[in-house]
Amino acid sequence: MKALILGKRGQVAQELVENLPKKVKAIAFGRDDIDITDAQELENAIIALQIDVIINAAAYTAVDKAESDERNAFLINETAVLQMAKVASKLNKRFIHISTDFVFDGSKAAPYLVDDVPNPLNVYGTSKLGGEKAIKEHCPENSAIVRTSWLYSKHGNNFVKTMLRLLQEKDELNIVADQVGSPTSAKGLAEFLWGLADQKVIDPIYHYSDLGVASWYDFAVAIQDIAFEAGLLNKQIPVKPIPSDCYPTPARRPKFSTLLNSGEGLHWRKALHETLMVIKK
Repeated sequence: MKALILGKRGQVAQELVENLPKKVKAIAFGRDDIDITDAQELENAIIALQIDVIINAAAYTAVDKAESDERNAFLINETAVLQMAKVASKLNKRFIHISTDFVFDGSKAAPYLVDDVPNPLNVYGTSKLGGEKAIKEHCPENSAIVRTSWLYSKHGNNFVKTMLRLLQEKDELNIVADQVGSPTSAKGLAEFLWGLADQKVIDPIYHYSDLGVASWYDFAVAIQDIAFEAGLLNKQIPVKPIPSDCYPTPARRPKFSTLLNSGEGLHWRKALHETLMVIKK
């Protein structure tokens, strides 16, 4: 099997490459390698490279910036996905696309199911939902949308790496405590995606996150506790819970966006511990 990974600079794409199954060959493309909004360019590359599976890890993920940069958010999260879906369907290639918990509004009191009705609160979530709709319309067969949440890894910019920096620099931190979800290791997601790539029959939508729930405050406290114990931090500081109202952001965020998991992930604390040990090395 030969896979094309799109979005090579992102943390999911890097984990896909690093956790490549033995029987899979893969090539990763970024913005300098291919224009993902150009259907003909995508088609030519897939044919030339003899690709069997397309995994779209490319996304506009700057949630707050998207509020004032709507055009680019929709260009990457909807328009490009539409082109990918059309090409995958035309060439009869398996298409796996990563989406987000932010397609939901957070008003539910229980974990979201794959067939719950989306209702995004912000431009980012709306643009990602647009990508989902494009896949359902143009590539309903042999495709899978994988919604995930609160991704982090040793790569790139994410909450874990930001917290490690701030915990070292600051004397105390105030962290939002009334937004609840499931922190998810990009490594675990990558392994789940490779499983789907090789599966004979796939469902249209999956939810994948690490197990358990946490607020951003819970997540930050766990990062400090584990990192200090591991020697990644040389001090501990007060981490205080605050309501979202005390930390206004351009984009509204769901208060509860936990997904009912389709896979067999680790508990988020165990996955966090594993990632911090990798960062320590």
